[in-house]
Amino acid sequence: MNYINAHFVANTDSHNSLIKMAPMKLYGWAVSPWMARVLVCLEEAGAEYELVPMSRSGGDHRQPEHLARNPFGEIPVLEDGDLTLYQSRAIARHILRKYKPELLRSDNLQESAMVDVWVDVDAHQLEPIIRPVVFNVIIKPFTGSDCDQDLVDGSIEKLKKTLEVYEARLSSSKYLAGDFVSLADLTHFSFMRYFMATQYAEVVEAYPHVKAWWEALLARPSVKKVMAGMPPDFGFGSGNIP
Repeated sequence: MNYINAHFVANTDSHNSLIKMAPMKLYGWAVSPWMARVLVCLEEAGAEYELVPMSRSGGDHRQPEHLARNPFGEIPVLEDGDLTLYQSRAIARHILRKYKPELLRSDNLQESAMVDVWVDVDAHQLEPIIRPVVFNVIIKPFTGSDCDQDLVDGSIEKLKKTLEVYEARLSSSKYLAGDFVSLADLTHFSFMRYFMATQYAEVVEAYPHVKAWWEALLARPSVKKVMAGMPPDFGFGSGNIP
């Protein structure tokens, strides 16, 4: 099945079967790590949705019709009835609030606070470190640009210090917010999927609790399905670039 051009209907449970409405529309390209964050949540929630493919290389995100959806010209964008949302973490929270609030631990003040903490840790600590590694190691070689090895090396040193915090946290709980999977874990998949396809994956694997947590995340059906549409080279090697 062509992941990008298909219309996906995730499995629904008894809770979601009570919600009858037109499927949500998600605009973007499936290889995007920001799209992956939303797609994993849609799959975890068992929500009905349509993936509307767009072409980055074709500049679809800069066209007037998309700028009307997101004035910043970025993806993903979610249309849920008359509600239009952008920013991947905001979209993810909306989906889970509506379809699977247990992944936000909304009924427990302390647990929901820890979910928020680790979502923010990913946003402000981990992602800014691994994103330049992914860009330099995976994307630049295919675009004819030189890898900034000094930036990569510096990022790896920062990552090691950050992973010490993760290792300490995961040594006392199976998942980041506690002994339960939540958005705090799912949000990490997006950029880590690509980072773990680089030669620097061994940096993460050197931390046993972090490695076990990552392997547990990869075993989830939602993650497996979304990952199938995310070639480790972003599609550059095959020429199938969205």
